[in-house]
Amino acid sequence: MRKFVCTVCGYVYDEAEGDLDSGLAPGTKWEDVPGSWTCPLCGVTKDDFEEQVD
Repeated sequence: MRKFVCTVCGYVYDEAEGDLDSGLAPGTKWEDVPGSWTCPLCGVTKDDFEEQVD
């Protein structure tokens, strides 16, 4: 599973964890996250996220 980092505030969307507060179940892949979803911390869109490379 991959992780995506908000380039504005540093929030990490982890596919393994999802975002339960936004209705995204654990295991929700990034490409399945709706385009209307926004960062739960700062409110930016998916366009402001980059894949975390370890």
